[in-house]
Amino acid sequence: MAETTVGGSELLIVAGEASGDLHAASVARELRLLRPELTLVGIGGDRMQAAGIELLEHAEKLAVMGFLEVIRHVPQHYRLLRELEIRLRSGRVGLLLLLDYPGFNLKVAAAAHRAGVPVLYYITPQVWAWGARRIPRIARLVTRAAVIFRFEEELLRPRGVDVTFVGHPLLDRMAELPTREEARARLGLHDGPVLALFPGSRSQEIARHLDPFVATARELERRHPGLQVVVSAAATVKLDPARCPYAIVTGASADVLRAATAALCKSGTTTLEAAVADCPLVIAYRTSGITYQVARRVVKIPHIGLVNIVAGEELAPEFVQHALVPPLVADALDPLLDETSAERRRMLTGLAAVRGKLGTPGAARRVAAMADEMLG
Repeated sequence: MAETTVGGSELLIVAGEASGDLHAASVARELRLLRPELTLVGIGGDRMQAAGIELLEHAEKLAVMGFLEVIRHVPQHYRLLRELEIRLRSGRVGLLLLLDYPGFNLKVAAAAHRAGVPVLYYITPQVWAWGARRIPRIARLVTRAAVIFRFEEELLRPRGVDVTFVGHPLLDRMAELPTREEARARLGLHDGPVLALFPGSRSQEIARHLDPFVATARELERRHPGLQVVVSAAATVKLDPARCPYAIVTGASADVLRAATAALCKSGTTTLEAAVADCPLVIAYRTSGITYQVARRVVKIPHIGLVNIVAGEELAPEFVQHALVPPLVADALDPLLDETSAERRRMLTGLAAVRGKLGTPGAARRVAAMADEMLG
């Protein structure tokens, strides 16, 4: 476990993408209740800013994925890393809170370690999927870890990481979820089957997913006349209406999932959002050829969708890389749009089991309490 000293009264938060921005904002709001006087600064997005965190850099400049894409952004990342190290050495920072984004955040953790600033890592690197060799580094650099899957705690604790399972933050949204009728009313949708498309929260994902996702929807419209299609978009990306002929909803993924009969989701946290919203889904993902070939060699788990990883089986069909063929994806979605199908009933049962494995609501509150304790 990393040895650290407590310094200043500033909390520095680094979240490199949309999901981290959301969860960091939730922690910040809980921390405000515990320490109203605490200075919060960091790297994140609009949600963190709205929660009262002073942004040093907007996360949209960091949100890249894939080995080639990361390499192209190396100069920008190192500039920002140098600026953060200067801040960590200034004596102002009492605690560094990291969220996900391991390629960059582990370097920030190393800078904090050198500066004697304690590190709380919330949503730790997915060493269970790949990069198990990172575990000793995490144990050395991270003072405490807050993990969102129970199996992460079971993996990391025997290897020297001071780790606590806090539950999945998506569970906090369950109490706020609208009914299907309420969600459809908000979105202007009527009765009948609704297909939701979630092409991604990064520009690279949109570039590779939008066209095949729209083609899949077109095929299902042919099979289901009157099918309503809605596209969920992150606030960090813009969708070209010329490529997307459907209604685009920004920043309301929970409403879209609750309104939908079924969803086509890119791999990632969205698949767990679908489980929490009780929305049957199919998973698709495409990346650059080089990134895919590297990933095939380093990823050690049989599934890419988080909902399937938690389930321990391929609960939701996966279409990866060249398998992302719209007619085949439409075949998998077809029975999920039928409220009476056996495939839909089986998936709903599986999604309920996944929700049961995610812990209990209150993750942000637990992480805030850990931060409060570490600040001294």
